[in-house]
Amino acid sequence: MIKFWLFFSLLLTSFDANATVITVEMDDLNTDKSIGNITAKQSQYGVVFTPNLSGLSAGLHGFHLHENASCEMTQENGKAIAAGGAGGHYDPMNTGKHGYSWTNDNHLGDLPPLYVDNHGHATEPVLAPRLKLADLVGRSLMVHVGGDNHADHPHQHGGSGARLVCGVIK
Repeated sequence: MIKFWLFFSLLLTSFDANATVITVEMDDLNTDKSIGNITAKQSQYGVVFTPNLSGLSAGLHGFHLHENASCEMTQENGKAIAAGGAGGHYDPMNTGKHGYSWTNDNHLGDLPPLYVDNHGHATEPVLAPRLKLADLVGRSLMVHVGGDNHADHPHQHGGSGARLVCGVIK
C-alpha cells in the first residue's frame, strides 16, 4: 500500500512547469458562500484537481464536471433544482452512462470522489486521466452529498446525492 501511495504522489506531482492552472471558486449552494477553491492543472497523465475546501461533511463525496458554466438554480415541474443551470455531467460523446474517470464508455465528466477528512477539509488531489485542461473551460465543477458508486444502478448517476457545492470554470 505504501508503494502505491508513493507512486500516486509522484504521478500527481510530475507536472509540466509551464502548464496553465485553472482555479475555480467553489460556493456552498445552501448559503451562497465560498468554501474554498479547486485548482486544475494538466499533467502528462491527465488533469489533476487539487481541492482546498472546508466546511464539508466527512467522507467521500461525488465529484463531477458538468456541461454548463452555471451554478444557477432552475425549476423543473415546479420544483427548485440547486445548480440546475449546470446541466448534466459533461458527456460530449453522448454515452448517457455514468462510470469511472478512467473508463472510455461513460461521461467524460465522471471524476474520482473527493475525500473530506474528519475536520471537514478536502485537500487530497484527484486525477482525471481522460480530460484535458481545455475540456474544462465553459463548464462547472460540482460536489455532491455522499459518495458515488460510478454506475447507474441501483441509482442513476452513481447514487451520489444532491448538488452541494458548485463552481463555474471561466
